Amino acid sequence: MNRTERNALVVENLPLVGYLVAEVCARATHLSRDDLASVGAVALVQAADAFDPTLGIPFGAYARTRIVGAFADDMRAGDWASRGTRKRIKETLAVQDTLAATLGRTPSVDEIAGALGVDRATASSALQDAARTVASLDETVADHLAADLPLPEENVLVSERSRYVAAAVEALPERMRYIVQGVYFGDRTVSEIADELGITHSAVSQQRTEAVRLLRDALESHYADDERAAAEYVPVSKTAPARRSAYLSRVATNAAVGIARAMRDPEQSSVSRAG
Repeated sequence: MNRTERNALVVENLPLVGYLVAEVCARATHLSRDDLASVGAVALVQAADAFDPTLGIPFGAYARTRIVGAFADDMRAGDWASRGTRKRIKETLAVQDTLAATLGRTPSVDEIAGALGVDRATASSALQDAARTVASLDETVADHLAADLPLPEENVLVSERSRYVAAAVEALPERMRYIVQGVYFGDRTVSEIADELGITHSAVSQQRTEAVRLLRDALESHYADDERAAAEYVPVSKTAPARRSAYLSRVATNAAVGIARAMRDPEQSSVSRAG
């Protein structure tokens, strides 16, 4: 590619830089649009220089990856978060993701705080910090910007994940399952459940927190990016290893039953999940 062709490619794709800058700044409002635009423009020129059209990859997709990578590098260089802060943010976001998968909606700050076993202010502070850190941008923005159109298999993955979450909730120990279903699906308060079960408010909160940890373990073990990630994952639940293994085994069995049921009667399966 000669210089004229390269320059034309850069000019043609400058709007891509603006689009990506806007997407990132929408998720991290403390970032400078001008600084990101400069970083993105440089990355676009470098992408045009390195682009090999014979590989059959569209330039837009190639440039997008290079630009988002440059954003992440630039933000990582100026990241302020300590190791302790990052750990707290990671735990909070993991619980948020687990609850979102379980509930099928974005959890409230109070729900996240309850699942973490902390007060509302602590959970809110962690979520605010998450919006300012590179960690959340590295893990979510790049994925969000990787492609403009949903992949064909996304609907299948969503259905599979829904079945697996249902299986994970169903496999919880009876009291934990009752608490999770009551708090998150029955719109009941912790105090109401504590009075009904004849235990303390603190005991219900502790079991709810441990139930969310078990759900997270189940999701992480099933949806790890690869075998190595699954092998390296450290369970977060406090349950004894033998009981945790038994729980994960029940989850796998429940999920297999759910898949078989869905294959026999997909319409009925969809109805039961919606209920």
